[in-house]
Amino acid sequence: MPWQNKVMRTVRVRNELVPGTLARLLMAVAERSGSVGEIRLIREGTKAIVRDITIYTDTVEQMEDIIAAMRANPGSQVLEVRDEVLEVHRGGKIAIRSRYKLDSLATLRRVYTPGVAQVCLKIAKDPKLAWQFTSISHMVAVVTDGTAILGLGDIGPVAGMPVMEGKAMLMESLVGLSGVPILLNTKDVDEIVQAVASIAPTFSAIQLEDISAPRCFEIEERLQEMLDIPVMHDDQHGTAVVVTAALKNACRYAGVDLSEATIGQIGLGAAGMAISRMLMHVSGRPVLGADLSEDALQRLESYGGVRSTLEEIMAKADIVIATTGVQGLIKPEMVRPGQIIFALSNPNPEIEPDAALAAGAAFAADGKSVNNVLGFPGIFRGAVDTHATTITPAMYLAAVDAIVSHTPEGELLPSPLTREVHQAVARAVAEQALRDGVARTDYVPYVSDEK
Repeated sequence: MPWQNKVMRTVRVRNELVPGTLARLLMAVAERSGSVGEIRLIREGTKAIVRDITIYTDTVEQMEDIIAAMRANPGSQVLEVRDEVLEVHRGGKIAIRSRYKLDSLATLRRVYTPGVAQVCLKIAKDPKLAWQFTSISHMVAVVTDGTAILGLGDIGPVAGMPVMEGKAMLMESLVGLSGVPILLNTKDVDEIVQAVASIAPTFSAIQLEDISAPRCFEIEERLQEMLDIPVMHDDQHGTAVVVTAALKNACRYAGVDLSEATIGQIGLGAAGMAISRMLMHVSGRPVLGADLSEDALQRLESYGGVRSTLEEIMAKADIVIATTGVQGLIKPEMVRPGQIIFALSNPNPEIEPDAALAAGAAFAADGKSVNNVLGFPGIFRGAVDTHATTITPAMYLAAVDAIVSHTPEGELLPSPLTREVHQAVARAVAEQALRDGVARTDYVPYVSDEK
């Protein structure tokens, strides 16, 4: 059951200690097509027991129906219904806090006036010192115009803020970087480029996020040319890194030689285009690409890919990757025996993995299994630690190999919460930056002791 975009509630229930009470309660949820997540014991007495039960549904109406059924269950009393997703977002998920306790005038004089003037003058003489004596060395801008938020589309920059906060939270928690959400109230390419370029001195890197194609390609390319710090559109390259790592593992399990396989990419938006480019680089073979946009097909051809159709890809490709956002696009009868199929659209894939496997696929996965959280934190950490001027294709491939090497046997990818994986990605990216000559070793970055 896909958890993205699901309705979730935590229901606190007091059940009488009568055999069958809990079973009937859970059956009421199942009969209304709800799913039960965590069940947590809160309090146990001699006559009753109180539990928190997490319920998932597709719609609010379905949730209301289930809660009504739980209230009507003999021996059950619903004490509270909580929307914990909203609660965890109340007041936002991130904050900027001081690293030092301001508890005396002496401290005030060191961190602010008059002491801070000494630091300002040093940086004025040698701007590189800002990387030792300011937060620039660990600040990453997370920039969006709100035009391609998750699978929700163009909902505007303010509505995208919870996603930007989430990205910042993951950066800080997993690799010790300070992500700063930047919301741009414009869709104009020139205005976006100018705005990001103007604020760039504040940051050690720029992460572009949820900007729609094809505008995202031009925005990233122009900023990379203008700035001497890494600029990465995560929907492109972060996704491509994780998908390529997952595909390498899937090929090993399915006995498919990636360098000999015919690869088809259905959907050539930001993610699909970047995946195609990376897989052509890895395999040395052109990727077959299908899209409704003539501009997207021409762009793929300019990178060395071959325009195709859905039907041709399903008939010819050994590996099929879909990023179209169209639920059920791939029919079971299209699947050829032995194919590897990644149907990555969220919340609903182009074909469910079970259906693809039943139709003869050797391996199948959906977007729930391929999480780009495994990519962007370590990639930025490695680039920032070496003060890289850009992120090269080889640095992305180093991240791929680090993820693959830390994947437990039998798994498609490692857990995104495993910090050792993010540290390994950061090391691999940093080492490759040095080999590629894009690192600036005369800069000394701040390294968090929480890394």
